[in-house]
Amino acid sequence: MPWPAALLPSAAEVPDAPASVKEAQASVTEAASFIEQNWATWLSIGLRILLIVVIAAVIRSAVRKALTKLITRMNTSAEAVEGTALGGLLVNAERRRQRSEAIGSVLRSVASFLILGTAALMVLAALKIDLAPLLASAGVAGVAIGFGARNLVTDFLSGVFMIMEDQYGVGDKIDAGVASGEVIEVGLRVTKLRGDNGEIWYVRNGEIKRIGNLSQGWATAGVDVQVKPSESLAKIREVVQGVADAMAKESPWDERLWGPVEVLGLDEVLLASMTVKVSAKTMPGQQFAVERELRWRIKEAFDAAGIAIIGGLPAADEDEAAADPSASVAPPSALANPASPQSLATAPIPPPAGPRIAK
Repeated sequence: MPWPAALLPSAAEVPDAPASVKEAQASVTEAASFIEQNWATWLSIGLRILLIVVIAAVIRSAVRKALTKLITRMNTSAEAVEGTALGGLLVNAERRRQRSEAIGSVLRSVASFLILGTAALMVLAALKIDLAPLLASAGVAGVAIGFGARNLVTDFLSGVFMIMEDQYGVGDKIDAGVASGEVIEVGLRVTKLRGDNGEIWYVRNGEIKRIGNLSQGWATAGVDVQVKPSESLAKIREVVQGVADAMAKESPWDERLWGPVEVLGLDEVLLASMTVKVSAKTMPGQQFAVERELRWRIKEAFDAAGIAIIGGLPAADEDEAAADPSASVAPPSALANPASPQSLATAPIPPPAGPRIAK
């Protein structure tokens, strides 16, 4: 049965089989030639990238392990000193632990950023990518982020330098200007303080302009004693020195006193009193306890020695003569005597004598 002419393909629609095979063969040949010419370059680039990644990972792991080992050694040394007398006075294990962990975290982050960032740039350079536009865009983005988050950056950098310089730590009593109290936590952005009334202050590190650490070095205990000007200064010095010697030999004051109790002399001399100043160098944070104990002992010693302590308003002199009771009585008035000229002058005028003439 013959096919209709309309259903038969035309000559133009019949593909040229030899031409298609030749084109496919040419494409395969070109691809093979391109691969043959560039496979060495691709292999070199791939090996270079793999080598960069492996070296970066090895360096990062080694640096992080070294930093972790260093921090562990710092914590171990702090724990070893903690049980001794020196540890109780000068070393706070919690403070050392938090400080070392914060420094280690910062160092690990910085090391990872530098190593991985350098490796990423080297990979892009190996791929023949132009880094100039990328670096320019990163610079502009960094400036924009710096302006937008300048407070956060300031807090972070201030926290890093405070921790690295060991300006204060957990357990220290500090005056940060905006708040004061005992440090309970030191962070890279915020420092937590507990005030004298139990409140907790969250102070941003960037807001701290000056710091007064009351727990470093030593403290001074000062006591002012007011006595009568008639008291003997030699006797006062002798009594106070006896109190100081006895206190320095008793526990726990023998550890809290880091120097002898000294009578500095007269701090103020008035008509009704004079002030004797006593001072002592103490352990940090123990000056108030030493002051209270000194006042207690000095008061007892002065009572036993018959030395009176004056406080508040000036005391009246016991040897002063009693005041004349008549001094408070007003003088008699001249009007009290009816015969006095003043009384006669104030008497009413009597009516005239004799008959009165009526109109």
